[in-house]
Amino acid sequence: MGSGDRNSYAKQENPKDALTTMEGNFYDPRLWMIDPRRMILLVEDDDADAELASRAFQRAKVITPLVRVRDGVEALDYFFARGKHARRDARDLPVFVLLDLNIPKISGLKVLEAIRADDRTRHLPVIILTSSGEEKDRLAAYKHFANSYVVKPIDYDQFVSALQQICRYWTELNAAAPLLPSSSYDLT
Repeated sequence: MGSGDRNSYAKQENPKDALTTMEGNFYDPRLWMIDPRRMILLVEDDDADAELASRAFQRAKVITPLVRVRDGVEALDYFFARGKHARRDARDLPVFVLLDLNIPKISGLKVLEAIRADDRTRHLPVIILTSSGEEKDRLAAYKHFANSYVVKPIDYDQFVSALQQICRYWTELNAAAPLLPSSSYDLT
């Protein structure tokens, strides 16, 4: 591919057009890694931080919907379609999870441990988004296979920038783990 071809690819605004241009009508909507109906799950008990995250997502023009749960029990109920989330299809997992460590009822680390212990959620990207920059917290998060650990910036513009970068990486750049076929789920 010559440099002229690279320039024409870089000017493409629509990924569908770029794939069509590069691969001769390669585009197939079934091949997209992320279903546009999927959401980002925010596990955050603090209303002010949740509102800040919501505003940051709006300002960053993130189009993936943000769903919030307020504590560890509700997070696990959401993932495994239990309690008030029992009517939700447990196969409809978020694109990624923003998980605070210091949440009520069940800690963020215990939620992460439960996510990694279940085949249905084991490969779900979990980003720790917390105010704690302590080494012991980072070590514990990575010990339980967090995908990333981000200390919440205090400055609003830095917070918006951090969320924008996180969202871009996990929704546009990352090639997600394949979803398990429906037959792999034992929902009993």
